[in-house]
Amino acid sequence: MATTTELRITGMVCDACAGHVKRALQGVEGVQAVAVDREAGRASAEHAGVDHRQLIAAVAEAGYEAEVASDTA
Repeated sequence: MATTTELRITGMVCDACAGHVKRALQGVEGVQAVAVDREAGRASAEHAGVDHRQLIAAVAEAGYEAEVASDTA
């Protein structure tokens, strides 16, 4: 069963930043789809078998801060 996790992202100031965040989330095994809204400072990841801490760690490794905005099944 897929879950969608919404993240608030701090530090995205340009489209290149949004691209970095998107690639970071897509690189997490189990992530099926990613959408990033730079202007809103948010990203969503549809995934199966992924803990939200893995998503946050991937974003942090890309150089940005993230926190969970919501999780929905």
